[in-house]
Amino acid sequence: MSGGVTAAQRFYGRWADLYDILARATPGLGRLRDRAADALGLEPGDTVVEMGCGTGANFPHLRERVGPTGRVVGIDFTRGMLQRARDRIEREGWGNVHVVQADATRIEFREPPDAILATFVVGMLGDPAGAVERWADMLAPGGHLALLDAAQTTRRFGWPVNQAFRGLVVASSPTGMDGYERAPWTVLDDRVESARRALSTRAEEVTHGEHALGIVRLTGGTVD
Repeated sequence: MSGGVTAAQRFYGRWADLYDILARATPGLGRLRDRAADALGLEPGDTVVEMGCGTGANFPHLRERVGPTGRVVGIDFTRGMLQRARDRIEREGWGNVHVVQADATRIEFREPPDAILATFVVGMLGDPAGAVERWADMLAPGGHLALLDAAQTTRRFGWPVNQAFRGLVVASSPTGMDGYERAPWTVLDDRVESARRALSTRAEEVTHGEHALGIVRLTGGTVD
């Protein structure tokens, strides 16, 4: 979210170890990562790019689907996160998984990827709809784009769930409650919804799903 790239890099770099533990050990998150990878319609030999890859928790799910002849590329702007991702790649011996330190909203590719995944990323972007539009433009014809994000639930009796979620949003924000004209969870809700609308406009065969009591949303589609 807002607060400047430097502040965000410092924050996420400082908490990279804890983030990695939570990314791997949180109950049910592995199944959600599987669902997100499935939404990309990957085939052996494909190239898939993950925007905001963090410590690489999605890599095994993506690599399993593209196989040894495919390629997985992770993009993140935080050095500490990427170092743990590189450690994972080296430990597993994945010769076809690569990471790049870059801004996911500005990076360019020489060849268009077959699929792009963004997991819990668009809520941190100032212009999530613009980012989704740009990612869609980068894809190969018929490529797939999927977003996995978290926002407040709209389900009935969701009040206690949202209270816990709001605390998590504040704790995971580089600026906490500072730097926002509105409550940060409201900003997050709006950004996630904006990105989902942009994807729905650009893509065909769009699918939506809600998980974890409606907190987690998965949206995927095929871009012409």
